[in-house]
Amino acid sequence: MAKRTAVKKAGRTSGGSSVNGINPRQPCPCGSGKRYKACHGSAGGPADVLVARPFEGLAAECELIALREFVPSATVRLPLREGVGDRELTLASVLPMAAAALARTDGVTFVGLQVQTRSGDVSRDLARAVRWALRAEQGEALPVVGPDDGAEPGRLQDLIDPDATLEPELHTDFAWWVPGDTEPTGEVALALERANAAIMPTERVSGPGVHAAYWVDAGDKAHLRWVRPEPEERLLAAMARLAVRGELDLGEGSRYAGSFRAHGLLVPVWDLDREQHAREWSEPAGALGQRLTKTLDELDDQPLSEAERRARDGLRGRQVTLR
Repeated sequence: MAKRTAVKKAGRTSGGSSVNGINPRQPCPCGSGKRYKACHGSAGGPADVLVARPFEGLAAECELIALREFVPSATVRLPLREGVGDRELTLASVLPMAAAALARTDGVTFVGLQVQTRSGDVSRDLARAVRWALRAEQGEALPVVGPDDGAEPGRLQDLIDPDATLEPELHTDFAWWVPGDTEPTGEVALALERANAAIMPTERVSGPGVHAAYWVDAGDKAHLRWVRPEPEERLLAAMARLAVRGELDLGEGSRYAGSFRAHGLLVPVWDLDREQHAREWSEPAGALGQRLTKTLDELDDQPLSEAERRARDGLRGRQVTLR
């Protein structure tokens, strides 16, 4: 729901320096909304360790990033490890008032992803919200995860099945915030009205080899936003090779627009013809995914040419802003 501003070249400042590989002028990966140099990168900033890739090691990493960063309204069952808890939890993109967790009066319990973080590790904050949700009483809400006092150590990786994938259900509005027989009132009704007014139509683009890819109607144009699992430099090299070959788009009615970084991974973005339905891009996305996979396999034996290195540098500088 919130606007996400893409960053400039990683590891580079006006003085050519970086801190822990993070550009001090980019938004802090902790999600505070401040620049890194004014948050975890400052001398007086939060003292806990900043984890730039909080969902690493999970098969659902890319989907978690998409749900946290740009999917407006979606829910999916949280695949808890055996023995963690008996209650079924639903992971949600965003909850009323951006709550961290919510136990509805009908017994449905949610954990929200698009929340304000209180530490340098999104995974740790989410784990604490999950533990709260497992013991919450019906009708209770957790507005925000409080300061970490060390009483509940652990991360999301300790609580959910690391091999489980996610197939979120996308919604056209936020009616699922309240039980079907309940009329929203007060702050919830106002938040629901505002959220529904701001939502951008979004659909999953799926198919063989296509995961964590989303079609978004931004009004004047449509986009494909695709969270990729590969290390950034390796992915950029493969994309550069495809760009030199003229194979980086998704066919007629599309063009590569740029990329943004989110929680340690790169999210390439393509501009698309709005007249074509989201499902019409499934096959082209699958074909592009196959080209990327093949090109990634080539990199070890075939170093980039001079033209491909120039293309890579150009791609690295093409950062986009989500609106």
